[in-house]
Amino acid sequence: MIRIVTVKLGPRSYPVEIGEKLLNEVGRICRAVSLTGRAAVVSDRKVGDLYGAQVSNALANEGFKVSNHLVNPGEASKSFAVAAALCEDFARHGVDRQSFVVALGGGVVGDLAGFAAAIYYRGVPVVQVPTTIMAQVDSSVGGKTGINLSAGKNLVGAFHQPVAVVADTTTLATLGSREWNEGFAEVIKYGVIREKRLLAELGNGNFEVPELIRQCVAIKASFVEEDERETAGSRALLNFGHTIGHAIEAVAGYGTLLHGEAVALGMVAAAQVSAKRAGLQEEEIQELIRVLKRFDLPTELPDRLSRSQILEKIFVDKKFVNGKIRFVVTPAFGSALLAENITMDDLEFGLSAIAPWPM
Repeated sequence: MIRIVTVKLGPRSYPVEIGEKLLNEVGRICRAVSLTGRAAVVSDRKVGDLYGAQVSNALANEGFKVSNHLVNPGEASKSFAVAAALCEDFARHGVDRQSFVVALGGGVVGDLAGFAAAIYYRGVPVVQVPTTIMAQVDSSVGGKTGINLSAGKNLVGAFHQPVAVVADTTTLATLGSREWNEGFAEVIKYGVIREKRLLAELGNGNFEVPELIRQCVAIKASFVEEDERETAGSRALLNFGHTIGHAIEAVAGYGTLLHGEAVALGMVAAAQVSAKRAGLQEEEIQELIRVLKRFDLPTELPDRLSRSQILEKIFVDKKFVNGKIRFVVTPAFGSALLAENITMDDLEFGLSAIAPWPM
């Protein structure tokens, strides 16, 4: 069964196809969205070994010329140096304005390949083929692409919507347990900010993965359709847990914590801020912690990272005005809002719940 969610953005609308054995359909789907020319398949070396030939064959069977471009796995590949090397490799292989990029992999590959597609020839189409829970439920949809700076995560990037997303759920079988679990941090986030019932389903294990992915993509699509470039404020609600999570990732060192693990910690901290500033009840905080632990996601920093360093990174990531920050809080699960009265003291209060040691 193939589930399709359409992200409705007028002439830039695109389908998200979700189901089993869809890698064999990548060529067909690319033809269906009127792509032509060369397909530049970008993957990391691990995913490329697993699925690169399958995707290349599916594209070749539909008459596309195919070139393959491999990067090293991990957050370190989200850099200017790797993006530049990738674009140079495109040029060497004859990728031109009529070509398109296929991002085959998890969130790192999707962000990097999407960014390269956004800047190469001032923009060529990209098809996202996510192979992790994290990428299938979240990062492959919505057009955010980017690379990291030493100052913070995703501080350089571009909005570049894909022309299609192909989420083959059979690829999830090759994930390690840590990579499997981290993706559920984003699912839990959707439960906190929009669909509270997801938390109950995750808590009791009563869910079916393809349908869960469809629900999450539909939620993400609704935010993107309403506020594509985060100008109105509503799409920013998707950042619940991410402001602090991104700072934790940077301080810990990219790759030390997986993105979902850092977001899990950020959500616990944000829940504490929500209790202080938006009236979130303690029993809901405990429910959040229980669900996170069910997926072996951290609720306390595993290393004694400096809270002051984390706060410094938050300051870079988000603009403070008169000592206050726009920060996503939840007054009750199933809803969220941007609070504009959050101070550094509030953030330190939230961090103390996951890092209960001196600054």
